[in-house]
Amino acid sequence: MPQRKLDVVLDSVKRLQRMGATSNLVNLLQKQYPADLAQLFAELPDKDRGSAFSLLVERNSRLAMEALSELGPEAGAALLSGRSAEEIVKLTQELPSDDVAAIIDNLPEELSAAVLELMQKKPASADVGDLLEYPEKTAGRIMNPKVFALSEDMTAAEAITALQASRDVEMVFYLYVIDGRRHLVGVVSLRRLLLVPPDTPLKRIMTTDLISARVDMDQEEVARQVASYNLLAIPVVDEENKLVGVITVDDVIDVIKDEATEDVYRLAGLASDDRVFTTPAESLRKRLPWLIVNLATAFIAASVVKLFEGTIGVVTSLAVIVRGIAIGELTWSNSRKALIKEALVGHGNGVACGIVGGGIVWLIQGSPWMGVILALAMIINMFVAATAGTLIPLSLRALKVDPALASSVFITTLTDVFGFFSFLGLGALFIKYLRITG
Repeated sequence: MPQRKLDVVLDSVKRLQRMGATSNLVNLLQKQYPADLAQLFAELPDKDRGSAFSLLVERNSRLAMEALSELGPEAGAALLSGRSAEEIVKLTQELPSDDVAAIIDNLPEELSAAVLELMQKKPASADVGDLLEYPEKTAGRIMNPKVFALSEDMTAAEAITALQASRDVEMVFYLYVIDGRRHLVGVVSLRRLLLVPPDTPLKRIMTTDLISARVDMDQEEVARQVASYNLLAIPVVDEENKLVGVITVDDVIDVIKDEATEDVYRLAGLASDDRVFTTPAESLRKRLPWLIVNLATAFIAASVVKLFEGTIGVVTSLAVIVRGIAIGELTWSNSRKALIKEALVGHGNGVACGIVGGGIVWLIQGSPWMGVILALAMIINMFVAATAGTLIPLSLRALKVDPALASSVFITTLTDVFGFFSFLGLGALFIKYLRITG
């Protein structure tokens, strides 16, 4: 959904919620695509998001769950975590097994166990537990076990009839062909199937040179295979080459996005699950150890003044903000919450690193006032780095400039200026104490 339209719909949703206009709100929500609803839910405050989702569940549970799936497993699990295990099992029947497995994996441990126990008793949901048996980030974990497959002895006419009768298949891009023991032996395109005489056996028209993924293959390698061979889906086989599932291109796109996020975050020293709207306390816990390590190495590698370039604070917050903008998670309409959060995290990081850095300088220089100056300067600079790391990318995006390309230039300059200004300015302010101590 274009940002302007999203802002209009978002304002309408908030206004209707304030007015208590339930019927109008439901009508508005039901007119949106699942992906657009996911954007709306992402930008609503937690309380409003929960109430809007609950309302949609009551009136159109299928649409609500499709939107929840688009929202992502973490946010989706958060919306479901307040419901009973029985209700979650009922609602998740609307979704593909691989999406359900990802959501359940993010539920609180006790609730997740209760949901899985109930699912094992329902044949239609039993395969969700099987998916969770595979290691994380493997083909087995992200595949859909409900794959459409046909016997090699079937004719083209029989295959078409079987396809028309199929109801529980997520998407059919290719027809996978198996032998009597369910070994994957070939693939037939829909186009090829429709062009041959009806009595032609599949074994005569199938392609035997096909690309497949093992259940234990890393999801990043799966994505690479799909991209390299321009596939719309890739079959998944076990160690005996038996067909056990399929991974479609929409799942691969999610994998590519997640892996790219993880790689960028690693470069910045961030946890891969740190997001724009992660709580300040959680972000502080995830970022602070890396900042302390960088602070320690900075003392070894550079002079005291060099510490104030602010890059150790910029890299972390900037990576999160630019990523949030890139995937549509962060916009002007919800930037206030992100700004407050990053400012709190920056302040917290500054206090922690300032105390450590100030203490070290006190020990090295023998001057408690030099340590105080250093600590205060780091608090100021971390705060500036965090707020600038939020506002500058958003401003550049508004000006149609790529935030990933240009943000670091402006932010580094800004933090350099404030770093030296705060350090030297505080030095001038406390110079009489430095002289006395020296």
